[in-house]
Amino acid sequence: MISLNFNGLRLKWKIFTFLLGFCALLLLILWLFQTVLLDAFYKNIRIMEIKRDAITVMSNAGNDDIAEIIADISENSDITIDITDLSGKSILRSYSAQDRHVAEVFMLLISQARENGGEFYEYFSPPAMNPRNRPMPGNRPQMQSLIYTKLADEEDGMAVIINAVISPVNATVTTLRFQLYFVSGIMIILAVTLAIIIAKRVSTPIEEINREAAKLAKGNYDTRFAGKGFYEIAELSETLNTAAVELGKVEKLRRELLANVSHDLRTPLSLIYSYSELMNDFPGEITQEQIKVIMDESRRLTTLVNDVLDISKLENEMEQLNSSRFSITETVLKTTMRVEELLRSEQFEIIFSYDDDIYVDADETKISRAFYNLLVNAVNYSGASRTITVTQTTTGDSVKITVTDFGEGIAEYDIPYIWDRYYRGSEKHKRGITGTGLGLSIVKKIIELHGGTYGVQSEFGKGSTFWFEIAKLG
Repeated sequence: MISLNFNGLRLKWKIFTFLLGFCALLLLILWLFQTVLLDAFYKNIRIMEIKRDAITVMSNAGNDDIAEIIADISENSDITIDITDLSGKSILRSYSAQDRHVAEVFMLLISQARENGGEFYEYFSPPAMNPRNRPMPGNRPQMQSLIYTKLADEEDGMAVIINAVISPVNATVTTLRFQLYFVSGIMIILAVTLAIIIAKRVSTPIEEINREAAKLAKGNYDTRFAGKGFYEIAELSETLNTAAVELGKVEKLRRELLANVSHDLRTPLSLIYSYSELMNDFPGEITQEQIKVIMDESRRLTTLVNDVLDISKLENEMEQLNSSRFSITETVLKTTMRVEELLRSEQFEIIFSYDDDIYVDADETKISRAFYNLLVNAVNYSGASRTITVTQTTTGDSVKITVTDFGEGIAEYDIPYIWDRYYRGSEKHKRGITGTGLGLSIVKKIIELHGGTYGVQSEFGKGSTFWFEIAKLG
């Protein structure tokens, strides 16, 4: 059995590894954002909020209710707000405590803001205090603060100074880390389970198709594919089923071709050998009929070999079109008269009807060959009837040549296959004067080379009508 490998790894494990790796990547991103980058994200978001509050305070600085506004902002955002002049003197604040060094600190912050384009912020960590306002001993986590200063326009002559406490995130990170341990374990278990299920569901039907394809590769054209689960796999199964059916038809045609060619070669060779042996044993009793039999059978062999070579060249696109302007009406008429003369002893009547002399730009030799093959086919299958009608009609920019016989007709189930190489219907037919079983295949290839169309209408027991249509000259 052919293994489903891709870069040395089976498809099932390839999918499993991909899904597991994707899960690991998600966990890594989750750990990174929830632990390592949590502090940085928190501080950046806090700064954005403080800047927004500072802009709100400045835009409402001239309102009568500015005190209420900064009180609301201070309470909602857990910050302290000072509005000062440019000398550091407090104009309005959101808290009541006063420190004698505040003005000096404000002046320093305003100076820093001027040097940095109108705004400045800095983190600092004051020592932890107990309720009696004394430093706390030990390694307790310190509360970090953020001082933000924003200057208004020079004509306003004011600054907004905001002090915000930055809560330590160490405890939060520790809590999240323990939560992530459980979340990661659950996700890994779910990911492994899901990866196994998905990998198995995807790979199993493909492996089944592969096993059946191995049988097909060994020549078992009766094998059938039943892939399911996904639309693409079901579609692949249908395609492979169609391929198996078509390969079976090709194999059947190949066997029929070998059998028919062998038969058509054996019969004339046997006749030629028998009459040659007779002529050798009785040289004085050679008759004209014996010589004619040898000549006819030799001609039949030559025709068979030529047809096999022609169809091979046409199918391999080795034949080139030698297009020229000629009268298709005249070509059909000459071919009709020649075949009728050959069949005079069998009392065949070939009736050709046409309305006008039509010219085409095509390969005259090949078009003549295509029509000749249709005419010979009609003779071979005419049965007891001795009448064949040939019609030339024009439809728009095309000319249509129709050949009708009134003989055996074609069974409906045979019609789709009559253009295949050496296909012969289930009904026996008499051996044609030059027929080889390749005639209709040659017609098909020649008309396709000219970009034309062809077809047949037939009713079993009532005869057949073959036709081809190519472009005409205006």
